[in-house]
Amino acid sequence: MRVFKFGGASLKDPRSIRNMIDIVRKHGQPPLLIVVSAMGKSTNTLEQVFDYHRKTGMVGPAFDELREYHLRLMRELFEPGNSVFVAVDVLFERALHSLQDPHPYDTGYDQIIAYGELISSTIVHHLALQEGLPAIWMDARNFISTDETFREGKVDWDLTQKKVSALKPVLADKIVITQGFIGKAPSGLTTTLGREGSDFSAAIFASLLGARSVTIWKDVPGVMSADPKRLPDPVVFSELPYQEAAEMTYYGASVIHPKTIKPLANAKIPLYVKSFDDPSLPGTVIHECRIPRLPPLVVFKDNQCLISCRVTDYTFISEQQISMIFHHLSSLDIRINVMQNSAISFSFCIDFRESRVTALIRELQKNFEVYYNAGLTLITVKNYDAESFEKYRKMDGVLLEQVSRSTLQVLVRSNRR
Repeated sequence: MRVFKFGGASLKDPRSIRNMIDIVRKHGQPPLLIVVSAMGKSTNTLEQVFDYHRKTGMVGPAFDELREYHLRLMRELFEPGNSVFVAVDVLFERALHSLQDPHPYDTGYDQIIAYGELISSTIVHHLALQEGLPAIWMDARNFISTDETFREGKVDWDLTQKKVSALKPVLADKIVITQGFIGKAPSGLTTTLGREGSDFSAAIFASLLGARSVTIWKDVPGVMSADPKRLPDPVVFSELPYQEAAEMTYYGASVIHPKTIKPLANAKIPLYVKSFDDPSLPGTVIHECRIPRLPPLVVFKDNQCLISCRVTDYTFISEQQISMIFHHLSSLDIRINVMQNSAISFSFCIDFRESRVTALIRELQKNFEVYYNAGLTLITVKNYDAESFEKYRKMDGVLLEQVSRSTLQVLVRSNRR
């Protein structure tokens, strides 16, 4: 069997959704499992809805705009009276109700944000049936079990394996349509697997079902050496080793979610990244291979924060103090993207999530002088050559630089790229 994953860009409007169904008809047949993301920018809009409600206690106009966006899509895809209208209306009412539950921030976030995928998969399922495909809708939360780490759910692999095994007889003659990004905690509450985590969902299902391959359908011709929106004429890789792809995602390459590679590499399942605009293009295959020399890969990671901790009594920073810093980072589930220390300070760069950064700084200030800069961009140049090395080292506004044998990283002020 195979797994297809379609992201929000491939489901943003009626033409794209029809194209997705056409790809499934031409390139997929049972046994096939399809993982879909929320349509277009629905997740961003649900975040706005959630934050507005937390601040004001009201729903706000963004919710109605999101509802109308999906209604417009459905009116173009279905005849009046199709059961999809009632099904989606029920989901929007449940989403509205979820806002009223008095959960902590991250818990409440997951309860509302999951509706982007639930609504998207419902629309895709109804269209697949309308087009004569043998499709069945499944709730991913009934299969992917996690712990209670909301917004970054940790998968309970043993329990998930038992649940996913129940899909095998269904897949014999059906195309299963399910959601990316979401799972369920032992409490029964919805969890998410990390922002843009639908790729990871596809990898979970594929590895536990013993899939032949996973194909991620994107709005790019394959994995590229840079974001084409940031740099002109990037190279499209025909193939990449698992390790190279994993390192790319670690540094922030957005074409694949960071957690996707490991389960596929362990199971030796190839990952294809192909264009949904032109499925005839070869795309990129990520598998077990050796490539002697790769061109420089440039990754831009925005919305970064540099935090510097300085000892207050002019003694040198010690392993005990660094351990204390890492304890606070771990307790808040914050990952370091790059770090550097001097005699009296320890500096590190992290993704800027205001609530977590504020909590971290509050803890660190108990033992250190703490300074921070937000609104930064981390640029990573992997497999750098002489030209790229000089270009990025000499940029204006560099706050931090780190070099290894194959990788250069510079942290710069975003307005000076």
